Amino acid sequence: MLDFIYYPVSFILWCWHKVFGFVFGEASAISWILGIIFLTFTVRGIMFKPFVNQVRSMKKMQDFAPEIKKIQKKYGNDRQRQAMEMQKLQREHGVNPLGSCLPMLLQIPVFIGLNWVLRNFQAGRDKNYFFDAGGVESYVNAKIFGVNLGDAIHHASMMGGTGQSGWHWDVAPVAVPLMIVASIATHFTARHSVARQNPASATQQTAVMNKLTLWIFPAGVLIFGAFFPIGLLLYWLANNGWTLMQQRLVYTKIDKEEEAKKAEAMEKRTALGPKPGQKPQPGQKPQPGQKPSKPQAGQKPKAGQKPAPQSGQSGQSAQQKKPGGAPNGQRAGDGGAPKNGSASKGGSGTKGGGAWAKNGGALRGSTNQGKKAPGRKRR
Repeated sequence: MLDFIYYPVSFILWCWHKVFGFVFGEASAISWILGIIFLTFTVRGIMFKPFVNQVRSMKKMQDFAPEIKKIQKKYGNDRQRQAMEMQKLQREHGVNPLGSCLPMLLQIPVFIGLNWVLRNFQAGRDKNYFFDAGGVESYVNAKIFGVNLGDAIHHASMMGGTGQSGWHWDVAPVAVPLMIVASIATHFTARHSVARQNPASATQQTAVMNKLTLWIFPAGVLIFGAFFPIGLLLYWLANNGWTLMQQRLVYTKIDKEEEAKKAEAMEKRTALGPKPGQKPQPGQKPQPGQKPSKPQAGQKPKAGQKPAPQSGQSGQSAQQKKPGGAPNGQRAGDGGAPKNGSASKGGSGTKGGGAWAKNGGALRGSTNQGKKAPGRKRR
């Protein structure tokens, strides 16, 4: 019924067995072990691109996890509306929830197919999918520490194949160490993945899945590994070894990309901001917390900027605004006469100066013209 799975799996295994059979011999257990391991690597190499997409999708989901929590809190009593808003949010961020499950889903058929093919290697069979009678006999005679690669501690008909049912404790010395190592490898692959998660984006479902992958799945391998043939346990070990290596490479690459994006964004912000000691351009708004620079002496104020009062001009302007005050640089007793001693209309010298004083300082500078001087009253 599942021949569309069994034939491709057996074909990949047949190819790799032929390759290593030229080196170690087709009847050698090394050829079969390497064939199973490289079958695993071939399948995982095909799924490398979906795995990278899975990691990127999980990273995006962690980034907008706070928005997911808001939706769950807002539509807690309306599951249908909550699902619609979640789908809308995922479309906006370009996230496909099924993409994160694709690598795991693709490994299930391979696992089932390899389990069936390995159990069908029985003495006296003239064929096993892509393997002829010679290939079947080669696998049956290939043993590791005296145990056939297709043997399991317990053969169950529900697990597939046509092996002899019942318990086979002579397989335990080889199978049990492989089961323990496979369980530990499963735990470390899950632990490496959980360590990448953002604690701020953790939800109740995430916590449950983390417990399953960290503890329940490794325990399941340790318990149900008794029903797996030796070749399938080797596949499990090779699969976890590939996963650890792939996680390290992909995570390192993605981390470098994130750091490069942050550095690029920082450079853009730095380029847009003023450099230390740089004067702002006309019309440029000052940065938050930045005080506008004062114009230097002799420098014209820029458009929209009020001229700052200088220290030498403050006293003079105040003296000019004061009624009856003398201009700067003249004594009060001079009556506002020019510095060169020349008088206005009516003469010059002492007489002119006295007449001017007698009239109460009628002649004023341009700044006080038209105003009545607050001098002495006329007699």
